[in-house]
Order: sequence, then structure tokens, then C-alpha cells
Amino acid sequence: MGTLFVVSTPIGNMEDITLRALRVLREVSLIAAEDTRHTGRLLKRYGIETPQISYFEHNKLARQGVILERLAGGDVALVSDAGTPGLSDPGYELIGAAIEAGWPVVAIPGASALLAGLVVSGLHMDQFVYLGFLPRRSAERHRLLEGLCNEVRTIIFYEAPHRLLKSLEDVLQILGERRVVIGRELTKLHEETLRLPLSEAVEWFRAHEPRGEFTVVLAGAQAVASKEEPVSLEAQLAACVEKGMTAKSAVQKVVEETGLPRRRVYEVYLQLKKQE
Repeated sequence: MGTLFVVSTPIGNMEDITLRALRVLREVSLIAAEDTRHTGRLLKRYGIETPQISYFEHNKLARQGVILERLAGGDVALVSDAGTPGLSDPGYELIGAAIEAGWPVVAIPGASALLAGLVVSGLHMDQFVYLGFLPRRSAERHRLLEGLCNEVRTIIFYEAPHRLLKSLEDVLQILGERRVVIGRELTKLHEETLRLPLSEAVEWFRAHEPRGEFTVVLAGAQAVASKEEPVSLEAQLAACVEKGMTAKSAVQKVVEETGLPRRRVYEVYLQLKKQE
């Protein structure tokens, strides 16, 4: 009896794949890939020659039956372009169909932008709500966010660069000010993590065109109402100055805490000194 292996692949850095995942990809009879060209680069990197078949949103109905038939003759690995299959891609439908047909399904854990963004956020990790990508239509996005006004758990979602600013504006309008951590291009060469109040995140992306892939982590309503109030850049720098820190040390500390570019933090520092 064949097994459907749900194999996690790197979300950016090609080294973020487990030894077990590489072994499974070599041993299965077929790899069902979201994009065979993308997965092909990974396979070539590790010298894996297992045949592939494409399985993505627009051919999932036609390919599902073919893949289930292949399970009758051997194991199949399901992979997405990045991370864990089934999260924000059609993989979950194939997984459900395999279970319904009586085939074993085994997870091969690994990289996930969801967890990578959460663990570096500094926000509560014991409970969280994952939204996937927010709805593209404004009205649908508003309805979803309105249902989260009293959500006390940390909230996580993905967003495309061309929709990021509008989504952040909607979140600020509906959920109000709170801490936000935004991971851009996680594990990749130009990885960045911004930690700042939501209103400042909106202003930042109004001034800087979003590029890359984004994972957004929001403080829950309980955290907003507690001692974890958002702290502005001015307040962070002022606190450093009060402690007697030099300009260089104060700017460096805030850069490390927020992930913002040094130039931006230094500009705020100069404005603060002028006000004094």
C-alpha cells in the first residue's frame, strides 16, 4: 500500500530541509509539486531524480485522481513551492482525498513561514490564530477583521507586496493600534523583521514600496489592553537617552529592537534632540 508523504521544503534558504525529507524525496515513486520548475531546482541541488507531476490550484481536479491511482503502485510525496503543503495551497484537498480513499498520510515536518514569523516576533506564542492570506476584496477583508476585534490570541497572516499597505491600513482602522511584527523574505538573502506600532508600520510602507513576501504577526486584543502598549520610536529613543546612552548606542539598541533601518532611527533621534 502506498503512502502520501506531506513533505515540507525550504521557504527561502535551500539548506532548510531535513535529512528525512531528502531521503523521502529520493525514495518515493512520484513527487506531486505545486510548480515542477521550482521544485526541480531543489531536486537538482541535492541530486534527486524522482519524477514529478504538477499539482496546483488550476489543475487539482484533473490531477487528483491520477495521483491517487499512483498511490496504488507506490509512495507519493506532496510538496509546495515553499514551506508545508496544505497551508494556503490546494494540497489540503489532495490530503483529504487520500485519507478518504484509505491511503496512509504521513507528515515530514520542516520549514514554515508561519512559525518562523511567530517565533521571532516576541509576541505571545502559546496560542495564535492563523488567517492565511487576507481576502483580496476590501468588503470581505473588513468583515473578517471586524470578527477579530476581541480576539485575544496573537494573529498571523501572509500578504502579497501589492496588497500589504492596504491590508495594514484596514487592520489599523478596524483593530486599532497595537504591536505588529512584519517579516519580509524570511530566511532569504534580504530577510528583514520590523517590530513597531501598527500606525508606524503603515507610515513606513507608505514611504517605502513593499517588495517580497510578507508574514505579519499582530498582538491580540488582550495584549493591547495590558501593559504591552505599543511604544513609539520617539519613546524608545527618549528612554535610552534618559539612561545616559550615547547617540550611537541609543540608535543601535532601537535598531536591534525594531529591525528598522539605522537611517530611519537616526532621523527620529535627530528630531527628538531638536525638540529638546
